[in-house]
Amino acid sequence: MADSIMSKAATMEIPINSNGDTGNLPEDDSLEQDLQQVMVSGPNLNETSIVSGGYGGPAGGIIPTSTIKGPAVRFNPEYLDRRRAPAPGPDIRMKSRGVGLPKSQSAASRLAQHTDLHPGSSNNNTGSSTEEVSRGVAVEKLDSVKKWGINTYKCTKQMFSERFGRGSRTVDLELEAQIDVLRETKSKYENILRLATALTTHFQSMVQTQQALGDTFTDLSQKSPELQDEFGYNAETQKLLCRNGEALLGAINFFVSSVNTLVNKTMEDTLLTIKQYENARLEFDAYRSDLEELSLGPRDAAAMVRIEMAQHDYQIHRDKYERLRSDVTIKLKFLEENKVKVMHKQLLLFHNAISAYFAGNQEQLEQTLIQFNVKLKPPGSDKPSWLEEQ
Repeated sequence: MADSIMSKAATMEIPINSNGDTGNLPEDDSLEQDLQQVMVSGPNLNETSIVSGGYGGPAGGIIPTSTIKGPAVRFNPEYLDRRRAPAPGPDIRMKSRGVGLPKSQSAASRLAQHTDLHPGSSNNNTGSSTEEVSRGVAVEKLDSVKKWGINTYKCTKQMFSERFGRGSRTVDLELEAQIDVLRETKSKYENILRLATALTTHFQSMVQTQQALGDTFTDLSQKSPELQDEFGYNAETQKLLCRNGEALLGAINFFVSSVNTLVNKTMEDTLLTIKQYENARLEFDAYRSDLEELSLGPRDAAAMVRIEMAQHDYQIHRDKYERLRSDVTIKLKFLEENKVKVMHKQLLLFHNAISAYFAGNQEQLEQTLIQFNVKLKPPGSDKPSWLEEQ
């Protein structure tokens, strides 16, 4: 029986592919899998046995291997390389027909092809750098929000403690008095500006009425021969009053414009600096109170670190407070000088123009406008042009 099996084994067919290579048999695949399992987990000698006899021998010839000790099985990578099927070579028939085979690609071309197939791998560095930048921006914003929250809490605490009389505040009596005078002056100047604007509106209505009345007198003088002279006199009088009224209106408008610039620009800019100064004073007192509370506490290592940080913050806000106080002092000084200069000119203009108009002195009124460089707007200049209406 053994001879028949051996003869069958000798006459087994070996499949050959088109290039003359032997194909992979199922037995080879199973053998390769067994070898891979052995390389991974090692041989299990407790479950194996050695057959001492030939094929189909008696069971008594089985020797247990639990007591057999031998060398460990080592992995040989060359064996797997030999077991794998070789790479298909060039076909002899294709070569004999003169068909050229493509040459192997260079490393640069293969790298470029890999980059085309996997475009995300070439942007890993750029993506990581962008992510780091965005993370840094987020951390910076979070830090600024944290500082803002701490500063707001301390300032609110200081404000309530001052309001309820529990905390102390830094006061510059001379500067505070000047600030109060400025606010009171601004309120009075706003009242002057409001009244002067109302006078301009009413006087403009009167000038327009005089203009319409003069046109009516002129029309009636042409249509009423028996009253032509009387209507003519009144028409000339109204036109003269209208012309003088336009001159006075130009002077009042110049006065209103100058006072408006002084109140709503110059004074407002100084008050904005004063507001920044008051906020800096509140922050300075808040950090000063915080430093005083820490100084009264224990003096261990952690407390000394907090005191040092509080001292640093206190110095920063003190410098800011001193700088803004100096700015407010300088702006108040220049504002007072500018206010006196501007109002001296504008009050003189207002007085001379009003006196000349109601005295009927047209020459003095015109001289006043020339003296203060007041330019009158031509009639109809306030109306929009034809292009603007379109």
